[in-house]
Amino acid sequence: MTATAPPVGEPDRTQPRNTPASPAAARLLRLLPAAVAALCGVLLYVSFPPRTLWWLALPAFAGLGWALRGRGWKAGLGLGYLFGLGFLLPLLVWTGVEVGPGPWLALATIEAVFVALVGAGVAVVSRLPGWPLWAAALWTAGEAARARVPFEGFPWGKIAFGQADGLFLPLAAVGGTPVLGFAVVLCGFGLHEAVRAAVRARRTGRIRRSAAAAALLSVAVPVLGALAARPLVSAEAEDGTATVAVIQGNVPRAGLDFNAQRRAVLDYHARETERLAAEVEAGKADRPDFVLWPENSSDIDPFANADARAVIDRAARAIGAPISVGGVVERDGKLLNEQILWDPAKGPVDTYDKRQIQPFGEYLPLRSLIGAINDEWTSMVSQDFSRGTEPGVFTMAGTEVGLVTCYEAAFDWAVRSEVTDGAQLISVPSNNATFDRSEMTYQQLAMSRVRAVEHSRTVTVPVTSGVSAIIMPDGRITQKTGMFVADSLVQEVPLRSSQTPATRLGVAPEIVLVLVAAGGLGWAVAAGVRGRRAGGV
Repeated sequence: MTATAPPVGEPDRTQPRNTPASPAAARLLRLLPAAVAALCGVLLYVSFPPRTLWWLALPAFAGLGWALRGRGWKAGLGLGYLFGLGFLLPLLVWTGVEVGPGPWLALATIEAVFVALVGAGVAVVSRLPGWPLWAAALWTAGEAARARVPFEGFPWGKIAFGQADGLFLPLAAVGGTPVLGFAVVLCGFGLHEAVRAAVRARRTGRIRRSAAAAALLSVAVPVLGALAARPLVSAEAEDGTATVAVIQGNVPRAGLDFNAQRRAVLDYHARETERLAAEVEAGKADRPDFVLWPENSSDIDPFANADARAVIDRAARAIGAPISVGGVVERDGKLLNEQILWDPAKGPVDTYDKRQIQPFGEYLPLRSLIGAINDEWTSMVSQDFSRGTEPGVFTMAGTEVGLVTCYEAAFDWAVRSEVTDGAQLISVPSNNATFDRSEMTYQQLAMSRVRAVEHSRTVTVPVTSGVSAIIMPDGRITQKTGMFVADSLVQEVPLRSSQTPATRLGVAPEIVLVLVAAGGLGWAVAAGVRGRRAGGV
């Protein structure tokens, strides 16, 4: 009689299993996959910044592969959820720094549902030949969904964002964060399959060539691809250079009321700019071509308050260069998170309104429902911000500077649109004063490093309270500040206008990988249906 594959959704009972010595050992054995899944999720978290242990992502996915392979979709769903919680609960703890554990726990448990669905899919495709390929594509599909829903998505925790110090980083220039993340996950699942093939060969004395080849290719192709992509990563100037100043003015206090003291944040940033101007006049610092302030660096509307306008005018004239000022502006009844191009002679001459605004931070979805649950939450976001509609590229002293405001840096489309609109340099003005000294600022800084390589652009990160930084197009940080200090960074940086394959291809690599995931899932389901029919004959 010929053996048939187990139906999809049923555990693979053809694999040899050891008989436990006691009922207690049997219970522990049943709990082992759950423990491994949760611990591997924690291991994946540890691979993320501020640590530089990027390589831990590989054993994390190898362990997840061990836990999921050959299991039914229901088991995969549960194990995937445990992996997601192990990863996202510690990764996102900063979201509860000022508002308590409720929103943090809600966010992590909801986002882990996407990982659970991926776990179910990986379990289903794990019986296919070359299963690491289909499984890694499913992970990418899960990230694609998580970046879009609910409430326009939350891409924080993409695997790519943990790889700023890693071997695979050049792949960001090939196909953006989807290709970079796919390569890491593929290599991790391939590592598990390679170890499994080696253990089987040692036990039986036979090597299944097809399985061994698939395992080795799953590990080797991502590594070789990353090495082959290195020529795409360059910090050479294509359009000359510009001298940029990044201002970190600091804030009077951390927390949600960081700007409660009228005009304090604006005064701090103006004071640091004037201090830099004095150093320039004394020959102690290079004269910048333009100056970049953070998001919310003007804590009152300079269009509605003459005193705020006068402060910015004075700072711009002192430094003798245009400044990109972050402000909260009310115009035509709309509240806008806006970057304002401030000329030292003409005043405000251009604006960029943040397009990807943050749910529950800058606007409140389901306001009436949330208000019925807890009216304190609605008071924290008393008025919703409105969205901008156009890319923001400021012409500053002849340089095209693309603006990507804080949360937008997590979204592939928001960064790419500035580069395709002509940006030679990217600025990511941010405000992390509400997150105190948490890991949030380091996670966001790593995103900017990945974006620098993805689009081959210098990236500046001016932040109200730190860590501000200047990042080369090859992802290297050349200067950075401390946290909760007033400081400025001045540097001559390369300007570039060529487009990487990732910039030109846009969303296409992600679409291809989602289709691969769908194809693998369809194949596995069809194979399971055939197996059930054959078993019933």
